[in-house]
Amino acid sequence: MRTIELLAPAKNLECGIAAIDHGADAVYIGAAKFGARQSAGNTVEDIATLCNYAHQFGAKVHVTVNTIIYNNEMDDMLQLVRELEKVHVDALLIQDMGLLKACKETLKTKIALHASTQCDSRTAEKVAWLASLGFERVVLARELSVKEISAIHKAVPQVELEAFVHGALCVSYSGICYASQYCFGRSANRGACSQFCRMAFDLKDSDGKIIEKQRYLLSLKDMCQIDNLEELIQSGACAFKIEGRLKDINYVKNVVSAYNKRLNEIVRKYPNQFKRASLGKVEYSFTPDLNKTFNRGYTNYFVQGRQPNIFSPNTPKALGEFVGKVKELRRDSFNVASTASFANGDGLCFINSETKALEGFRVNRAVGNRLFPYKMPNGLQPGMGLYRNQDQAFEKELSGNSAKRLIAITMTFGLTENGYSLEIKLVDELETKLSAKATINFEHQAAQKPQRENIIKQLSKLGNTIYNCENIEIVDEADQYFIPSSILAELRVMQ
Repeated sequence: MRTIELLAPAKNLECGIAAIDHGADAVYIGAAKFGARQSAGNTVEDIATLCNYAHQFGAKVHVTVNTIIYNNEMDDMLQLVRELEKVHVDALLIQDMGLLKACKETLKTKIALHASTQCDSRTAEKVAWLASLGFERVVLARELSVKEISAIHKAVPQVELEAFVHGALCVSYSGICYASQYCFGRSANRGACSQFCRMAFDLKDSDGKIIEKQRYLLSLKDMCQIDNLEELIQSGACAFKIEGRLKDINYVKNVVSAYNKRLNEIVRKYPNQFKRASLGKVEYSFTPDLNKTFNRGYTNYFVQGRQPNIFSPNTPKALGEFVGKVKELRRDSFNVASTASFANGDGLCFINSETKALEGFRVNRAVGNRLFPYKMPNGLQPGMGLYRNQDQAFEKELSGNSAKRLIAITMTFGLTENGYSLEIKLVDELETKLSAKATINFEHQAAQKPQRENIIKQLSKLGNTIYNCENIEIVDEADQYFIPSSILAELRVMQ
């Protein structure tokens, strides 16, 4: 049986905890420095807190130390590695082969070493070479198809393969883009990408004639593989990665939830082939919707082979979900032909037919399908498609506690020679066979009234713990004896 991991981004501790709560099997997070996102650093103390939280569910924490390391930085880098080891991180993502060698010599405990996507891994030969150096997992290039991933897995089945499934796309293979460094002196491989591919350009022919003016010709749509997850799993990949260490907490909540639900559907479909990599079931107070979170329009990229229509030339910003067409304009308002509902504060946008650029505006007041912007956009015309990239009602649903993750347990309550016992077992698909047993001394006294209902009531009080009791079995006729609620509570707490 193969273990399947959903890997989520964490800009900070709050996002990391939210990812775990909403169904991630693992999170990846940057330390204070040496990560491929300079603006997404975290203290070792916060990473320690995240590890403690994640490990309750058997979930893992991967730390990104995936920049190129200069010689004068190696001592500081290895000091950070030792600190991360002390707080029990589960994996390090590495690009620099010198750092890999130093980590193997420095680490005293078993921390998994993963080859970052910056290593540009797209062939079986490259993956085999990385494995020979000591990497146990390789993060594949985003540009691979299902067939290519399958071929790599068949050639090197002993290596864990991690594939991106959602989020922003670079126009170049990761790790080999030097445009930012060349143009602005900011190295993408040092975590300082200037987002060169999100800039506007003029396209000229050989005679200097402008064919396209100020268009985002290198800006790709966002990847979305939620409808291809089953094929990706069957290809041999074991970890499925959501991009977004610069994204906010609501992005993490929504995207993780959508992929968690789909992965669970696949696991239920193939119960003898696949299982999730962590414990716990999630209950949501909202319905995940990928169209309602940040995206530049979606593409499945090259998962089914090279495809056209993968770029977003009109804007590098969020387009959002299509919500209808403009029907009729008035001086200070317009109405929309749509089945969508709108709220005050919604962010809407449209493609200006003259400039071909994305223009956005805020809804000041919504009365049914008649919308009153704060200021009427000049380029808005009847018949134009309208998109929503800020959904106030959905954002409100995501604020606060939008999910609860609980680990199922069973309890067995029985007699001992001098008192009572309580055994707790996990109900899980990972075959962990974890259990705990406690006993307490208390005289056996025949009960004058039935005790079963109170025993179940008291033992089921799990409060704000991460556990949910699915069944309590009473053996040895233990419910025939009187036992105070305080003793039952003490026995439960001893677990």
